[in-house]
Amino acid sequence: MAFMRTAFALAQAAGKRGEVPVGAVVVLDGQVIGQGANAPIASHDPSAHAEMLALRDAAQRLGNYRLPGATLYVTLEPCAMCAGAIIHSRIARVVFGTHDNKTGAAGSVIDLFAEPRLNHHAQVESGVLAEDCGKLLSAFFAERRRTKNLGAQGV
Repeated sequence: MAFMRTAFALAQAAGKRGEVPVGAVVVLDGQVIGQGANAPIASHDPSAHAEMLALRDAAQRLGNYRLPGATLYVTLEPCAMCAGAIIHSRIARVVFGTHDNKTGAAGSVIDLFAEPRLNHHAQVESGVLAEDCGKLLSAFFAERRRTKNLGAQGV
């Protein structure tokens, strides 16, 4: 739960910067070895999802693109891009907060982690801090819609 709270704090910081509030940490042997928060808008990089940044950070710190035995904690169910990177990095376990019914690739839309033709399968656990993670995302998008509507009204 503590590691998901760290990911949640990263998500909150991303939201304050105007990014979709998603945060992620990679943990190995009880230590955070990588972290990331969504940054595709600021970085002009469609791959700058929290998971991708956390995986890159961990790989750089370890000096290896493979992260066997590590756990990724992320506030939102990974998309297909992130699930692919998680599989390639050999992450052992993925723990996520809330489901993503539009792009989730850990069971909501598709389950890449359960695809038998792939050569690596991470264990997946969902629902950790799900209510908090879901509320953070809902509030972010509600505010974005409110701001958009105010702009359309000339206020």
